Amino acid sequence: MENSDTWFDNNPNLTPIENLWEEKYGKRGTPEREKFEEESRAFRVAEMLKEERHLAKLTQEDLAKKTGTKKSLIARLERGNIELSSGMLNVLYETGFGKSFSNSI
Repeated sequence: MENSDTWFDNNPNLTPIENLWEEKYGKRGTPEREKFEEESRAFRVAEMLKEERHLAKLTQEDLAKKTGTKKSLIARLERGNIELSSGMLNVLYETGFGKSFSNSI
């Protein structure tokens, strides 16, 4: 794979996503960027959870019963309104889907 600097040098109409994020949300570590990062992670987790639930052909109610939680918790997770630790997500995935939660998001 090419060095990313070389790749962007050879494609001047492209801008690295990090540059765009810095322009819109600030540099890493700033309050605005931290808020963006948190909301982005919550969104990605929510989408992954919905996709896994649909692949397993489970309703929110089914998943809640399997995991010993409430449907309202599953709904809030899928909307990205709350964020669980990676450990808690792993418990939810193992119990609900029989697999580990990938922390590579």
